[in-house]
Amino acid sequence: MYNRSNYTQGNTLHFKNKKLLIFDLDGTLINSALDLALAVNYMLERLGKETFSEDIIHGWVGNGALTLVKRALLGKRELDDSLDEQEVDKALKIFLDYYEKNLCNATLPYPNVIETLHTFKGKGYILAIVTNKPFKFVSPILEGLNMEGLFSMILGGDSLTEKKPHPSPLLHVCEGLNVSVEDAVMIGDSKNDILAANACDMDSVGVTYGYNYGEDIRVHKPSVIVDDFSELLDIL
Repeated sequence: MYNRSNYTQGNTLHFKNKKLLIFDLDGTLINSALDLALAVNYMLERLGKETFSEDIIHGWVGNGALTLVKRALLGKRELDDSLDEQEVDKALKIFLDYYEKNLCNATLPYPNVIETLHTFKGKGYILAIVTNKPFKFVSPILEGLNMEGLFSMILGGDSLTEKKPHPSPLLHVCEGLNVSVEDAVMIGDSKNDILAANACDMDSVGVTYGYNYGEDIRVHKPSVIVDDFSELLDIL
């Protein structure tokens, strides 16, 4: 799906003149769903509540830890005002404490991610991460998966006042790395990534293998769709 002006077309369609690649983390670079599910269910067990399957919890991931905890307490994706604030605070602390100690038990990079990132780095691209995951968890995960040192900037969901789908994290990265929006690409698996990019007129790549709440990423109109991370090498 190519719908903007900065592409060339030969045997392969591809972006032109990109300098900065901004990546989502969970569902794009790494599959952390099982560790997140284990942390959610540990929290629920501690609170004497019903636990859920990994597949159900997958559908709650993507909007940060607080939203994930609220969805788990409600047992559904849609949020409402019925939760007690003190219960939420207690649940969030249990979740974060457990998850911090169990970041990489089952978390792995998706196929071809590490090799492709190193190739981009070697070609001179600037790499960054914008995730809705709390910032303090990101570097330990990257270190645990031997992915440290690749990224020039990392933003977590709590790094700024706003997080994805708001465009401000993407704009902040562009400004901080002195790269124009036109020279950047957002790569992610969920509508939050694509909506953030669309909101600041940044090109985007939607990967089909991530979480995205069971929705088809095409619904949110990324500039390009890929099924495997290594396909990025063909379009950049």
